[in-house]
Amino acid sequence: MTENPTGAPAPEPTGDPAAETRFTDKRRIDPETGAVRASASAGTPAEPDGDAPAPAGTPAAEAEVEDPLAGLDFEPSGADAELVQAQSVAAERLEDLQRLQAEYVNYRKRVDRDRSVARDQAVAGVLEALVPVLDDVDLARQHGELAGTPFAAVAEKLEATLTRFGWERFGEVGEPFDPQVHEALMHQHSDEVTEPTVSMVMQAGHRVAGRVVRAARVAVTSPDA
Repeated sequence: MTENPTGAPAPEPTGDPAAETRFTDKRRIDPETGAVRASASAGTPAEPDGDAPAPAGTPAAEAEVEDPLAGLDFEPSGADAELVQAQSVAAERLEDLQRLQAEYVNYRKRVDRDRSVARDQAVAGVLEALVPVLDDVDLARQHGELAGTPFAAVAEKLEATLTRFGWERFGEVGEPFDPQVHEALMHQHSDEVTEPTVSMVMQAGHRVAGRVVRAARVAVTSPDA
């Protein structure tokens, strides 16, 4: 058993080095050899106790200093907790509202587009059924059979009504030949033209809202090779 300078017996070791009590022998005379210890005679301070804290500013002291906020798990309570929860719910509701608004805008665009397409298809279907009537009206007008007759007013009202729905008649002599809107029934060559040109319109074309219902049936004149 290690003697304590105060004369009190030292506690029994527990087996755990960290839990054992450490003592510093400050006696000037070594009890075993009887010699004066050099540290005591030279006036140097004794070795510091291992349990004493290291002086401030040393690496050991700096290593032990920790951020007082490190590892702090803050949980709001009371009114703060209710506010945080309310803000979270409001953010979720705002996100849901924005998503629903975007879906509604896309739905309206799709409905408007489908409505417009359905309308154009309906008008085109009616116009396609009236193409023979419009051809007869146009042919009678070219031969002067409408002028001065009651049917002329009826024909004008019919064409005016169809025009409000996007109908138009096309095909004129002298315009460049376009296979997308013209159907060539006759073809000839001439040195009077520099490109394929419509030389005669046999039946005018009809279209509604830019969609060709029937191509104009024409005769085409091409330049000599």
